Parts: sequence; C-alpha cells; structure tokens
Amino acid sequence: QVQLTESGGGLVQTGGSLGLSCAASDESGIIHVMGWFRRAPGKEREFVAGVNWRGDRTDYADFVKGRFTISRGNTKNTVNLQMNNLNPEDTALYYCIVAPSFSKLRTPSSWGQGTQVTVSS
Repeated sequence: QVQLTESGGGLVQTGGSLGLSCAASDESGIIHVMGWFRRAPGKEREFVAGVNWRGDRTDYADFVKGRFTISRGNTKNTVNLQMNNLNPEDTALYYCIVAPSFSKLRTPSSWGQGTQVTVSS
C-alpha cells in the first residue's frame, strides 16, 4: 500500500506562483510513476500533470501547459509541481497520485488526501 503525503498548498493572488510537493512511502522499493490531479468546486476531478519514474517524460493537461512544471524530487518517490501565472480557475484541491504506468497516468492506483490551492482575483 502506497501512502502519499502532499504539501505546499495555500492562498495566492492571480498571477502568482505556488509549489506543491508529494512524497510516496512504499517499502517495496519500486520507483513509481507519479502525478497530480485536481478537483475544483462543483467540478469533476481532472488530470493535471504526470512524470515517469526517471523524470525524463512528462505529460500535462492542456490548461496548464506553459504554466505548470512537474519534476521528480531529489529523493526517491517524490514529485514537485511548480505552478506559475495562477488564476482563479486553478483554485482546487490538488491530489498527488501514483499510476501503474506512464500510459495509465489518468487511471491512478493511489491517491493522496489533497492539498488546497486558492487563487484570489
């Protein structure tokens, strides 16, 4: 069972930046494909970004391309999401995920509890 712990959410003004981090605890030794989803108020949960286990392949939702950057952390099974030029439509609960493979980023096998990002206008 993979445990995911997110950090870094908060309140920011339109045009500002925030960074999210996530650590996956897994005693199996597997290095996981990881990523982020989000759920905005009144909307379905949606894919945001993902990265393969080596950190050399990434995938982004169209609505974050050019603004968000996902990367592997310095320690095993950690992932970061740098969010720039935020707007109120980015307000959501952001979930860290683990996926079975890079091709299955949009069908995660594990979810974190979520960290709130609020962008004020």
